[in-house]
Amino acid sequence: MTGDKKEKKKEKFSPEITSGVFIFPNGDKYEGDCIQTELGSLERNGQGTHTSVSGIVYEGSWANDNMNGKGKLTHPSNAVYEGDFVNNQFHGHGKYTWPDGSYYVGTFVENRLEGEGEFYDTEGQIWTGAFRFRAAPGLKFKLNMN
Repeated sequence: MTGDKKEKKKEKFSPEITSGVFIFPNGDKYEGDCIQTELGSLERNGQGTHTSVSGIVYEGSWANDNMNGKGKLTHPSNAVYEGDFVNNQFHGHGKYTWPDGSYYVGTFVENRLEGEGEFYDTEGQIWTGAFRFRAAPGLKFKLNMN
């Protein structure tokens, strides 16, 4: 045999970005950017809005079919998270507002208040310190003399 082997070069798959409106089998709706994977399925990728049949709305960045990057998640109760997402979780810096109007601004780790932040209660008072999921040891009242 001669060394005349022809090697087949595998072409590198390059996903094409498209946008549109997609309805999922459960009735959820996605409007925005997506790519077609090598296997032919569509993945949310880029900017888009996903609305669930229960009324939860996510507007923001998508990567690998997950909420990744900056975004805003609104619940039917009017609870809202706006900030950083990593693989569908609140992760990084963000603001969570409860339906009563109180809110927390600070660090989140895997959907938990975790790290330095400030809690603004319904009276407009500010509490600051280190938050550890369900506890906030050493929380301090921030006095505003204006």
